[in-house]
Amino acid sequence: MGSLLYVTDLGYQARGRRYCDEDIWLSGRLREEFDVALCHPLDAAALMDRFDAVVVRNSGPVIHYQEAYDTFRAAALAAGTRMFNSLTGKGDMAGKEYLLHLSREGFPVIPTAGRREEFGRLPEADEYVVKPMLGADSVGLRFVEKARLTDVDPAGMLVQPRIPFAYEVSFYYVGRSFQYALYAPDPDARWVLEPYEPTTEDLEFAQRFVDWNDLAYGIQRVDACRAPGGELLLVELEDLNPYLSLDLVGEPERERFVTAVAASLRELTGER
Repeated sequence: MGSLLYVTDLGYQARGRRYCDEDIWLSGRLREEFDVALCHPLDAAALMDRFDAVVVRNSGPVIHYQEAYDTFRAAALAAGTRMFNSLTGKGDMAGKEYLLHLSREGFPVIPTAGRREEFGRLPEADEYVVKPMLGADSVGLRFVEKARLTDVDPAGMLVQPRIPFAYEVSFYYVGRSFQYALYAPDPDARWVLEPYEPTTEDLEFAQRFVDWNDLAYGIQRVDACRAPGGELLLVELEDLNPYLSLDLVGEPERERFVTAVAASLRELTGER
């Protein structure tokens, strides 16, 4: 039986969701197939060499403990530690600069600027969203009126038009395999989620970003918004420690998800 170090901050207070409940449940299910120990993210670097793999789950925004996380990440890469999620993610794991690159390459993302000379190419909007490239949980995010956009210092920041979208929808994957989708019918209540039945076009949209990310092992969440024209636009690709809202999906979907995670972890640890 393989052993897992399950990294979570059970005390983290998140708006609209209870991280601890999700991790208590999921780690309990994984314990049916693995030896599992839970630890706080600040303790992970000191403990990880005693386990077959490290599972990073609801560990909170790393900006709150950036130095410790950087030390942990460097040590894991140097030691070749088996990580779930793999440390090769190109989405939020590496900051939000990928939104700039995807926007410049013509991917269906919210138009994003990172240089002052790009501001004029953004779609017209009454307000613009300014957010740090290294951020999470809306930390450092602010709204700026169009007339004040020229005052924004773009260093380390991203600028996007504030889009009057119909709703947000999230697609959840284990590796490259789609598991379930949830959406927030009310744009002002991001975490009041309901099950969502994606269309073929929706899944093609989400799969494009999952394939681009090419994450070897782990869980990723593709967050999108339904734009006024009806198309989906990427909001973010969360590939570090995405909250899963497992309490809001049906039993069949939840069981399929756990089965997929366990199978991926068995492959990662060499268990059969």
